[in-house]
Amino acid sequence: MSDTRAVSRAHNPYFQQRCFSPLKFSSTHDYVICGAGSAGCVLANCLSANPENKVLLLEAGPKDWTWKIHMPAALSYNLWNKKYNWYYETEEQEFMDNRRIYQPRGRVWGGSSSLNSMVYIRGHAYDYDRWEKEGAESWSYADCLPYFRKSQTHELGPDDYRGGDGPLNVSLGKSDNPLYQAFIDAGVEAGYPFTEDMNGYQQEGFGRMDMTIHKGVRWNTANAYLRPALKRKNLRTDTRAMITRIVFEKNRAVGVEYHCQSQVKRAMARKGVILTSGAINTPQILNLSGIGNAEDLKKLGIPVQIHLPGVGYNLQDHLDVSFQQECTQPLSLYRSLKWWNMVPIGVRWFLTRTGPCATGHIEAGGFIRSGEGISHPNIQYHFVPLAYKDHGRVTVQREAFQVHVGSLRATSRGYVKLKSLDPYDHPIINPNYLSTEEDRVELRDAVRLTRKYSIRKLLRHFVEKNCSQRLVYFNSVFTEHIQTGMFKLGDHIQTDEQIDAWVRQNADTVYHPSCTCKMGAEDDPMAVVNSNTEVFGVENLRIVDASIMPSIVSGNLNGPTVMIAEKAADIILGKSTTA
Repeated sequence: MSDTRAVSRAHNPYFQQRCFSPLKFSSTHDYVICGAGSAGCVLANCLSANPENKVLLLEAGPKDWTWKIHMPAALSYNLWNKKYNWYYETEEQEFMDNRRIYQPRGRVWGGSSSLNSMVYIRGHAYDYDRWEKEGAESWSYADCLPYFRKSQTHELGPDDYRGGDGPLNVSLGKSDNPLYQAFIDAGVEAGYPFTEDMNGYQQEGFGRMDMTIHKGVRWNTANAYLRPALKRKNLRTDTRAMITRIVFEKNRAVGVEYHCQSQVKRAMARKGVILTSGAINTPQILNLSGIGNAEDLKKLGIPVQIHLPGVGYNLQDHLDVSFQQECTQPLSLYRSLKWWNMVPIGVRWFLTRTGPCATGHIEAGGFIRSGEGISHPNIQYHFVPLAYKDHGRVTVQREAFQVHVGSLRATSRGYVKLKSLDPYDHPIINPNYLSTEEDRVELRDAVRLTRKYSIRKLLRHFVEKNCSQRLVYFNSVFTEHIQTGMFKLGDHIQTDEQIDAWVRQNADTVYHPSCTCKMGAEDDPMAVVNSNTEVFGVENLRIVDASIMPSIVSGNLNGPTVMIAEKAADIILGKSTTA
């Protein structure tokens, strides 16, 4: 990091507060939870269930009152709204034609569960067994499954894998669009299995997606966990509270300092400070507090509280590419986005919570293995009956659909570092996407498999079959003509080098940053927390969010993050595993 990024203590107001103000606290609590996101809302509910625990929940953003969050189909509005979004961007990615990749993260009650596409996927059982092998003792699949079930109420009722009375309501899509079934049938015809439940006994195959939607409303963790707990007198929530550092007495975390309403406040935590700010903000707070790689901290003039070289490192994410295909019949969502159709569709949702606005429209998907010798699926599909680009900001102006295909266990590793001492300054985010040959091969294989099976003859055939009387024909648009505004993969792109070049130009994040404060054994030099979520070398400080995943799971991250928080709550409260 260059010296120009360093800020001297003498001219930094946050260091002035730190160094010259007496250590006084504005309020006293048992637990201070830093971040009202997917994990923070869960902990706020679970820890405050005991009326003897006084809990403070801090959130840098506002409450999630807007309809744009609660209407499932309005998700793209929030991906570009700085009011509810940190609006991050990566460094230039060397292996992606030096592109900067947009990284939306939730800055609102519910965190990224208020911005995401509401897909509920747990990952594969082998992911959690791998966690245990990587040093996360008692985090195997057998240990985690009870907490997946505890957190969930599935609309189909409980079974060995689904929960029946948890706060997080999960449902299947209600759309009757024939494109979803056509996509599933195409995968089965290609030789892959049909799966009844991607979160159950068999992840592998094509099937219907579970979604965190309840009665037509986005069921973020604010709805699921936080709102039911707000009536408790022992739970306090502060919004627009920007955490500037953890407060220590010697080697014990005793509270946090935060900026709220133009004031610097300090909250004391008798039983624990818990960071739940996510894979980007949690390492940022730790670094600002003097916890992290000593060499990085010294470059910015930050006194080292404890040298933990793994803080901010081991960053992992999921990448995918999008295939877009034109549809000559009005089966996509294209016409629904015309203003004269949007008005009655929107009114219907406001009045009845039904119709096209009551879904996130990712109702079908699949998991496959890209080759022999792979233990469990390493490729994931999401299907959308609409074609768009730039994270939903631009809709392709024609009847079309989109297939996302991405890799699940990338070997590339990146980092999050401080850019300056100012907590309002976005950190440096460098995922190092596609920096390993294994990752490039995996996405290349995914492109070839998708091209071979799902996009052309099979999908066209099954749409014809399932649309009965209607003559439906899908015309390939994988050609080089700019007018369409669609992702282009022409027939002339065949060699490894040509496909790799196309991937570099078109691959994008699936919004799953994780693993930057990994859980592991004490002798692992890169581990940041132990299996009880306690930060090594510090008393009274825990991390509970996606940053503590030892390695990324094979699927979407919101469901696993909720599970982590449920399990961590029992650990903190000294409870045994819930069956």
